[in-house]
Amino acid sequence: MTRNPADGDPDAAPDREPGPGGGAAPEPGGLVADAAPSSLPVLLDAVLSVGSELELQATLQHVVDSAADLCGARYGALGVVDPERGRLTQLFTSGMTEAERAAIPRLPDGRGGVLGALITDPRPLRLDDLTRDPRSAGFPPGHPPMHSFLGVPIRVHTEVFGNLYLTEKRGGPFTDEDLALMRVLASQAGIAIGNARLYETARRRERWIEGAAAVTTTLLAGRPAADALMCVAERARLLADAAAGVVLQPTPAGGMEIVAASTHGDPGDLIGTTIAPGSPVLVQLLGGEPVFIEDSATDPRMTTHVRKRFGPSMMLPLQSGGQLIGTLALPRARGGRPYDAVDRLLASQFASQAALALVLADAQHDREQLAVYEDRDRIARDLHDLVVQRLFATEMMLESTRRRSSNAPTGDAENVGDELSRAVDELDSTIQEVRTAIFALQQPPTDAPTTFRGRVLRETGGAAVLLGFQPSVHFAGAVDALLPDRVTDALLSTLRGALAAAHRRSGVTSIEVEVDATPSRVRLTVSDDGHTETGTRGTTVTWESRL
Repeated sequence: MTRNPADGDPDAAPDREPGPGGGAAPEPGGLVADAAPSSLPVLLDAVLSVGSELELQATLQHVVDSAADLCGARYGALGVVDPERGRLTQLFTSGMTEAERAAIPRLPDGRGGVLGALITDPRPLRLDDLTRDPRSAGFPPGHPPMHSFLGVPIRVHTEVFGNLYLTEKRGGPFTDEDLALMRVLASQAGIAIGNARLYETARRRERWIEGAAAVTTTLLAGRPAADALMCVAERARLLADAAAGVVLQPTPAGGMEIVAASTHGDPGDLIGTTIAPGSPVLVQLLGGEPVFIEDSATDPRMTTHVRKRFGPSMMLPLQSGGQLIGTLALPRARGGRPYDAVDRLLASQFASQAALALVLADAQHDREQLAVYEDRDRIARDLHDLVVQRLFATEMMLESTRRRSSNAPTGDAENVGDELSRAVDELDSTIQEVRTAIFALQQPPTDAPTTFRGRVLRETGGAAVLLGFQPSVHFAGAVDALLPDRVTDALLSTLRGALAAAHRRSGVTSIEVEVDATPSRVRLTVSDDGHTETGTRGTTVTWESRL
C-alpha cells in the first residue's frame, strides 16, 4: 500500500514507505510538475469540464467521469461523505453498464473496508492489487472484480466533501503520474463543488422562501383551519422532497394526533394516527423542540404503526410567540437520502414562518367574526329604531282609526279609508325593511358581494361611517334578476354621488334609498331631510333607466 498525502496536509506522514507495487510516494513538489507533459492537455480538458457546471449533481458526475477518462480507469466513483454519521450518503459512478448497476442490490455505506479507510483517514491511497489488501471489503455484492485501486479525498475549503475512487486501470496498475493528476483534479473539483454548493444552497433557500411566502398568502386569504393545516403540510412535503408531510396537534389526553397529511397516495391511514402519552419523542415535541431521525422504522423513539414505511425524518415545532400550534413532520421513504444541515435549517425556518402565518390567520378569523357580530348589532339597532317604531306608529294609527270609525258619522268613511291606506303603506315599508335586514345578516361584511342587492348595501354601509347613521334601503321588484351589468354600474355611480351630496348638506338625519325594478325600467330614488342652499328642507334625487 502507498499513501500519498496532499501537499501541506497536516496529517501527512514524514516517512513514505514503498507500496506493494514497489513504487514510492512522490516527493513534495508542484502538483502539475508531477504530471508528464503529454498529460497536461488532458488534465486541462478535465479541469475545464469539471468547472463547466453550476448544478451540484451534474458537477459531481462530471468529476467522476473526468477522473476515469484522465487516468484510463475502467470504473470510477465519487462518494459524498456525511461527516456527522461517518458514512457515504451519495455515490456517483462511471463506467458501469446498466446490467452491472442492476446486479448491485445496494450502494456501499462506507462504514468499513477500503472505502471506510478513506473516510476515517482522508489521505490519498494507491493499491496495486486490492484483493491482497486485508481491507478489501465494504463493496456491495455483485460488483465487478477489481484489482488496481486509487482513491483521493476531495476537500471543499478545509472540509472533506467526499472521496474519488478509481479501479481497474487499463494497461496495468495506477502510477505516480496518475496520483498526481488525481490530486490536481481533486483540488480543482473542490473549488467547482464549493461553487456548485453555494449555488444550490441559494436556489434551495429561494424555493423555501417562496414556499413560505405562498403559504402565508394562502393562509391570510381566509381559508378554513383544516385547509390551512393541509396547505402547510403539502407545501412542506414538496419543498423537502419528502414522502409525506403531516401536521400533528396535541390531544386532550396528552398525546399528539395527525390532523392533516399530504402524501403521494392515499393519506387515509395517516389521519388520526396518535402518538400515545409516554412516548420518548413526545416530551421533545410538546416542549417545542425539533426532532431529527435517521430511520423512522428502526428508531426506538417512534411508536406509531405507520413508522415502518418511512426512513429519514424531521419533526419541527409549529410555534410562534410561545404558542405551540403543533408539529410539522416530514418523513422520507425507507432508504431515502438523509436530511443535511441545510435541509434542517431551511425547514425549521419554514415551520416558524408557517406557525406565524397560522397565528395571524386565526387572529384574522377572530376579527372577521367580531366584525360580523358588530354588524349584526348594528342591524338589530336599525330594526329597533326603524321597524319597531314604525310598527308602533302604525298600531297607534289603526287604533285611532278604529275609535273614530266607530263614533264617526257615515260621511267620514272616506277619511277612514285614507288612513287605512296609509297604514297599509307603512306596513309594506316595514316588510321591506325587515327583508333588507335579513339579507344584510346573510351577507358577511368582509366578503365582496356578488349580487346587486349586496353591492347597494355595501355602498350605503360605507356611507353610514361618514353620516353617522345607516340609510334606509328599499327594494321593489326582482332587482338581482332584471338588471344587466351596464345598468347596475350606472345606478351605483348615481347612488354614490347622491350619498356624497347628502353628506355635504347640513341637518341630514335620515336618508331613504329606494330601487324599483320592472321588466321595462329601473328607478333609483334617494331622499334626505337636509337643508338646501335655498333654506328648504329635504332633497330627492331620482334616476331612471330603460331595460
